[in-house]
Amino acid sequence: MLFEHIGIIGEHAAYQPDRYVGVRGHTIAYIGDTPPGEDFGEHYDGHGKVLFPAFVNAHSHSPMTLLRGYGENLALEDWLQTRIFPFEAKMTGDDVYYGAMLAFAEMLRYGVVSTTDMYYHGDKLGQAVLDSGVKCNMSIGVTCFDNRNLWELEYYQQCKELLTTMHQAGGGRLRLDLSIHAEYTSTPKVVAQMADFAKETGLRMHIHLSETRKEHEECKARHEGMTPAQYFCALGLFDAPTTAAHCVWLEGEDFDILSEKGVTAVNNPISNLKLASGFCQVPELLRRSINVALGTDSVASNNNLNIMEEIKLFALLYKGLSGDPTLITPAQALTAATRNGALSQGRTDCGLLQEGYRADLIVIDSRGPWMHPATDMLNNLVYSAQGSDVCLTMADGRVLYRDGEYTTLDIERIQFEVETRKTRILSELSRA
Repeated sequence: MLFEHIGIIGEHAAYQPDRYVGVRGHTIAYIGDTPPGEDFGEHYDGHGKVLFPAFVNAHSHSPMTLLRGYGENLALEDWLQTRIFPFEAKMTGDDVYYGAMLAFAEMLRYGVVSTTDMYYHGDKLGQAVLDSGVKCNMSIGVTCFDNRNLWELEYYQQCKELLTTMHQAGGGRLRLDLSIHAEYTSTPKVVAQMADFAKETGLRMHIHLSETRKEHEECKARHEGMTPAQYFCALGLFDAPTTAAHCVWLEGEDFDILSEKGVTAVNNPISNLKLASGFCQVPELLRRSINVALGTDSVASNNNLNIMEEIKLFALLYKGLSGDPTLITPAQALTAATRNGALSQGRTDCGLLQEGYRADLIVIDSRGPWMHPATDMLNNLVYSAQGSDVCLTMADGRVLYRDGEYTTLDIERIQFEVETRKTRILSELSRA
């Protein structure tokens, strides 16, 4: 495909008007201000549109679309114990599949082509990734509340099988990560064994870290004053490349640990606000050159997967909290949702609009009244654009969403299945 006469967000998040971008196979093969001398197939008219790297949702629980709107106005622990865990206990593998497919449809509509996902029924979640065409770093969050070893847990057996059957499937679109759900849902023995398993396999790690004050302080009480970051570091977990979701209550040495170990901190501003968890200290993370990515968390705590809402809030929140309007530039906000997310997944050839990089791209229609005047297009994209302005989403050079149509998804069937399955689960819960 050849995008013609289209504005682009190129290197250093700089806007360049009236460009030509050629995609061949999985790759961006040409970028220039004149037409290329070779044939790239279909010509795409880019007048009034902007092309830039697709978004990466660096922390999500995709199948939880079935829980949208279920369990509102509750504190995190109450929300988990009285709503989320009982509902999830009723979910089958097929429920997980259709919940994930609905999530991927929503993500593609809003320009997300890759997600770092933590859930269970990994075979069904992985199949949804392969069927939909998206990219995913998939993990099953291990929990353990007794004295068993890692290899005695069902999680371990599932992970060993998925490592054989699904890791790097779909031409590398699907990757298996390892996961400890959190400090408070595991034991030191299992965490240390997981760290060894990560070294053995070379897989990446995905965890929840210091999401709430209660979690953070109770960890210190249990482990001789160690914060969750200190605890995980001491047990060797951060020796694997780690994506740490939330990071709201980091303190003191925690920032040094994340910096030294190359941990990615994933900010989930809307979920943290909704659950009253607090505010991740993003300015300090950026000051320490820690990789900061953006995630939506699940729709049960968001309630959508429109990452453009996260981008705008990310760019505004810390100005208001600090009284410093210079914090978090539009370039930093857009980079957090693109390149930084790709790096957190180990996808070093993604997240940039450059020749030789993967063609993970989105097109924004910039002709709406809210996008004019375009004094600075980058500012407009971060502060003015809407998720609904996305008119094309491409992963690895394959168009997955375009002008209201999905190329890999039967959206009517998916929505029907999700509604039917949600109704069945709620009925089962009401009879319990």
